[in-house]
Amino acid sequence: MTEFVVHGVPGSPYVRTVLMALEEKDLPWRLQSVALGGNRTAAYHSIHPFQKIPTLDHGAFRLYETTAILNYLDREEPEPALTPDDIRRAARMDQVMSVVNAYVAPRVSGAVTFPLLVAPRLGLAADPRVARAAIPQACEVIDELARLLNDHDFMAGPTLSLADLMLAPHLSFLPDFEEGRTMLDGHHNLLAWIDRVKDRPSFAATEWERLLERFPMPAAA
Repeated sequence: MTEFVVHGVPGSPYVRTVLMALEEKDLPWRLQSVALGGNRTAAYHSIHPFQKIPTLDHGAFRLYETTAILNYLDREEPEPALTPDDIRRAARMDQVMSVVNAYVAPRVSGAVTFPLLVAPRLGLAADPRVARAAIPQACEVIDELARLLNDHDFMAGPTLSLADLMLAPHLSFLPDFEEGRTMLDGHHNLLAWIDRVKDRPSFAATEWERLLERFPMPAAA
């Protein structure tokens, strides 16, 4: 089978989402590592006109936008299915994926997790006061995700779906720093869900450190 090539920064939640889907499908893949900020270069602009990550190459076919990539993979390799057959569970999956793009990414990952956890690890400057001021809006998102999950094992019901793969790389960081743990406080269902997804082989195979070992990130230009 033709190898799937993913262009992106190791450690990016969106890159990890796609790699987890490939692992869940047992499809051959390779990460074409992009330097931190390398997506804003002219070279990457030739791959993605809006300079976001990831971009997928499957032979001569190129695709960007994470949701589109996930749906393509689920149609290209139907087993195991990552979209529920039940119309309402599929709708819930679509809803959670939209929530990730519209609210989780900017309010949780971008506003809180990156400046308080990721930036210090990378030696980047960030203002923790601004990040902590963003926590109330982030908590609104976390509270709603816990409500949507309810007592289900996964976000769209009893089985793993694309929604879990989209959300997990964003929320998996929260137990790793004090403010994140506080945001999860009282949401035992969401904590159990994070552990459930972390136990999957696809999660272990796409750990930040493991990706950097296999696909070293080039030096920034």
